[in-house]
Amino acid sequence: MIRNEDKINRLEIEVDDLAVGLLALQQPMASDLRFITAAIKINHDLERMGDIAVNIVERALSLMHEPLIKPLIDIPRMANLVQSMVRKVLDAFVKKDPDLARNVLVSDDAVDDLRDSIFEELIAFMERDPNAVRQAVNLMFISRSLERLADHATNIAEDVLFLVQGVDVRHHAETRQEPRN
Repeated sequence: MIRNEDKINRLEIEVDDLAVGLLALQQPMASDLRFITAAIKINHDLERMGDIAVNIVERALSLMHEPLIKPLIDIPRMANLVQSMVRKVLDAFVKKDPDLARNVLVSDDAVDDLRDSIFEELIAFMERDPNAVRQAVNLMFISRSLERLADHATNIAEDVLFLVQGVDVRHHAETRQEPRN
């Protein structure tokens, strides 16, 4: 992941340049314009996800040389859920599948709940054992980073719904508007 960060950054610029070129030269309308707009936004989310993944790797590397303060159960569960969300949302984009995108939106609440649970548990460890603080803080950062990855997957799901159905579901906006053609 750390070795590929520069490549991800270069690809983000390349995709942005292609999209801006299409906007300038083709002057797309309606669904084509929505596709290019969604691609630009998704491209940015994917680049940010790469940055977050690097942060997780750096924290994990610092934890590798210490005995665990507790068996890891919720963080791997959270990581699996986030990984599933990312796969689903990318499939939703490729297949233009609004149902898959909505499934990702629903999963975000479970990730938030896991993060809250992990924080509570780690705070309790730190209160009982000051020697656990460094490791607990690293684990908290990892769980927060996983939650941020889920948020980016959610952003992409919202973009997919806008692309496919012309509906803006950000901040629950879908309750205020009809789909666009």
